[in-house]
Amino acid sequence: MRELRTWGAAHPRAVDIGLALVVQAAMTMPFVVPRGPELEPATWPAYGLTTLTVVPLVWRRRAPMAVLLAILATSALYKLAVEGPGQPLPYTGLVSVYTIAVLAPSWQRIVTAGLMVVAVPASVWLNTQSVRELTFSLFVFGAAYAFGRLTEARQRAQTVEAERAAARERARIAREMHDVLSHAVSLMIVQAEAGPLAVRAAPERAEAAFEAISAAGRDAMTQLRGMLGVLREGEEAPRAPQPGIGDLPALLEGVRAGGLTVGYATEGGVRALPAAAGASVYRIVQEALTNVVKHARARAVDVRLVHADGVLRVTVTDDGRGPQGGPGGHGLVGIRERAGAHGGTAETGPGPDGRGFEVRVLLPVAETAGTRKVGA
Repeated sequence: MRELRTWGAAHPRAVDIGLALVVQAAMTMPFVVPRGPELEPATWPAYGLTTLTVVPLVWRRRAPMAVLLAILATSALYKLAVEGPGQPLPYTGLVSVYTIAVLAPSWQRIVTAGLMVVAVPASVWLNTQSVRELTFSLFVFGAAYAFGRLTEARQRAQTVEAERAAARERARIAREMHDVLSHAVSLMIVQAEAGPLAVRAAPERAEAAFEAISAAGRDAMTQLRGMLGVLREGEEAPRAPQPGIGDLPALLEGVRAGGLTVGYATEGGVRALPAAAGASVYRIVQEALTNVVKHARARAVDVRLVHADGVLRVTVTDDGRGPQGGPGGHGLVGIRERAGAHGGTAETGPGPDGRGFEVRVLLPVAETAGTRKVGA
């Protein structure tokens, strides 16, 4: 069904032609079924006028008001000029009123309501002059209009939700770009500042520093290229898998290359996290390490992942100068948002014994039989 709707949205003219053919088939029935001698004869001129009433539906999206007027005119001509079979339902009028309710601006909807107030009683007077038919006709036209307005409201809600989803995706990409750029640039600055000293004191360390700068730059460019490809409208850019917990050792190695002592340990029963949760853990640790490199003036940092009691505890602790006041920048806010997106919490503050700085994140993780042990 979804594929059919997608195809219909891409080929509206084909849908309208198909709808016109279905209506034509329905309106042909009174002309082909056996008729008693007391009923109006099914003549070719009458059938031709019936077809002329259906044809405007092909342009119902392009000019819904003009289509309604054409249908009213041809229907009146059918009633006044020929003696032909009647129809159990005013198919063409119902389709036109529904289309106007969905697509037309408000002034056209108001004009349509006025036309129906005049045209429906006039049609009933020319046909049977029955109160029952008048009541039924007003009901079916009112139902067609109501269904059209409900369809328009549903489409509008879907459009709003799609726009919100696009905004959320762009916000997510913006956070990803902030994390990638901030981390890479911070590492490159640290290595570049250490480079001149290393050239004079230890040339082999200088070479390692330049290699670390190059590696950080290449990794940032690779990730940014994938993110920017998503933002290019009309392009299906290939998307690389998001990093996860398994990529943390490589991340820590890049920080370690800048001269910082980095410890890493995991404890408890570990299960594979969903891709989104694993990517969030990676970005949380990445942002915490970026803050250490940029602000902490630390010599060592310890990253620890503890799985216990259905919760993943992530802590990043450094031995730097500790909290500097204020609520924290965009990076710490991003850590809290990422944790909250998975039902977790994030806290920041002084490290053990009031020394250094620590980021503490708790994420709920469902325990399963497939849990496995991972040592430090």
